[in-house]
Amino acid sequence: MSEAATVSAPVTIRAELSVADPDTCKFTVSQALNPDGERFFENRDQAAGSPLVERLFELPDVAHVLVAGNVLVIEKTRESSWPGLKAQIAAVVRSQLRTGMPAILQAPQTGGAGKRTDAEIRELVEMLLEREVNPSVAAHGGTILLTDVKDGQLYIEMSGSCQGCAASQFTLRQGFERIVRRVVPEVRDIIDVTDHAGGRSPYYKQS
Repeated sequence: MSEAATVSAPVTIRAELSVADPDTCKFTVSQALNPDGERFFENRDQAAGSPLVERLFELPDVAHVLVAGNVLVIEKTRESSWPGLKAQIAAVVRSQLRTGMPAILQAPQTGGAGKRTDAEIRELVEMLLEREVNPSVAAHGGTILLTDVKDGQLYIEMSGSCQGCAASQFTLRQGFERIVRRVVPEVRDIIDVTDHAGGRSPYYKQS
């Protein structure tokens, strides 16, 4: 894993409540969140494919999210209060930045012409493997490789301890697949082409 894969610089966050709107708070972050400009997310559906915003909408009191440069503007629900929520938002931001993954990804457009191409899907999935998935899988002696992308279908191969491990399908479906579908919703299917029978711990052994 390269040094660039994980953001190690300390993250400082300054929160400022809006005088005009007590339900709005601006968070100024010491690192860029969205260098490509301003994005407004009205709901969880619009956040699909943008990891930071998806995680923010998992907080039940977050109503709307705006991200611009290193500034994050959150509008909360009226019945909630800021003291606890501000700490939760800051924790989500720091956690996301530590992954090294972009906080905001370009959202897929509606309609067939606006879908990501196989090449774009490959680039995003390889980034996910390098920065989020394989560092965790490597701790257990395994690796997941992307061998091909065809018509939105991913072909992956598992190696090391993952090859033939009885828990490999859990790793694939509950770990890797959930992350991929969160960030790249265009993926139609994930096909495991691993020769598990040739692994060190195959699924089935003759008694």
